[in-house]
Amino acid sequence: MKILVVDDQQLVLLSLEKRLKDLGYEVTCADNAVTAIKKFRQINPDLVIADINMPVDNLEKTSAELVFTEKAQGLDLLKYLRETKKVQTPILILSGNQDEEIIERGFELGANDYMKKPLSLKEIEIRVKRLIGPAIANTITTSAKGQMIQNTCVGIVIPCYNEEERLLSDEFKAFVHKNLGYHLCFVNDGSKDNTLDVLRKLQEGNESHISVYDCEKNGGKAEAVRLGMLHLAKQKQFDYIGFLDADLSTDFEDFQDLVNTIRINENYKVVSGSRMARMGANITKDGARKIISKGINLYIRKTLGMAFNDTQCGAKVMTKDVVLETFDKKFITRWLFDVEIFMRMKKLYGNEEAQKMLCEKPLNRWVHADGSKLSFKDSFKIIGQIGQIGLHYR
Repeated sequence: MKILVVDDQQLVLLSLEKRLKDLGYEVTCADNAVTAIKKFRQINPDLVIADINMPVDNLEKTSAELVFTEKAQGLDLLKYLRETKKVQTPILILSGNQDEEIIERGFELGANDYMKKPLSLKEIEIRVKRLIGPAIANTITTSAKGQMIQNTCVGIVIPCYNEEERLLSDEFKAFVHKNLGYHLCFVNDGSKDNTLDVLRKLQEGNESHISVYDCEKNGGKAEAVRLGMLHLAKQKQFDYIGFLDADLSTDFEDFQDLVNTIRINENYKVVSGSRMARMGANITKDGARKIISKGINLYIRKTLGMAFNDTQCGAKVMTKDVVLETFDKKFITRWLFDVEIFMRMKKLYGNEEAQKMLCEKPLNRWVHADGSKLSFKDSFKIIGQIGQIGLHYR
């Protein structure tokens, strides 16, 4: 049996394609409605699975067949198949859209079923079998239980310098196995140990959700993050892009909270983790590091002109336009690029508007990891770099 899957985000397409093929179905993919119509004619599928919220580009608008009159491109595709071509093929609609009018309109146009994101891959299996029955050639060997396709597609940059031991953790593979809307981009920053080999092994079998960006020479964390962020920003599938430290001092659960915060508030362009000690949170810092951090943070706040409690937390997520606008040029410091991001936003939007776009989200957990690349001696260099930032961006 043949299934046509239509979605503009590659992570979703690849996840559904792999699972449905494992179940024994023949799967064809399309990333827009116009291409979907062409593929439909070619394969005459037994089922169509389509996302509602696909953007319409200028090329698609010139299509002679498809007229874009509905609130969402998926509805235009549904309308074309049901009303213009009169096809009776079962259609399953997927969407993160909570607009009840759009949902109702989907059923009015002839959708057979509707699923809201986040999507359970196991539930999709059940609904597909209900609509067209099980495939004959089932090659599946693993369960989809617990695997989810999120409301949004998110890219996470993880800079790595001599991290071969930390990267042996199973947490990275376990996270992308369960969270199919996420992609981890590891940036090897000219490591001198076996970090690159470990990353290549980590990527094996997970190429859709794990990539490796290799920098032959060590350029520092700021440049590693910058290159990784720009690399992901070139891909249209990501709704948000962020970065996270390889030691996972901020864990994936907290990072997902950052993503949920920026997703539900359209005013925010950057959501930054904050290691604020408070009741109910597990925030563990080295004693000396804690004292030094307080002094540095006070100096940063005065230089930045914003009441930021913790600019240096290594967990942040942002919109793609902020990435393209603030990561386009090299940062002038190796360790304080976070401050430079906010300084660049001030210059672009003005201090008042920039502050409205920024959100500090307290973390539930942060544990200082041994083996930090930042030494006690470097803390004194940071003070000079803060002054350098103040002069450069004034």
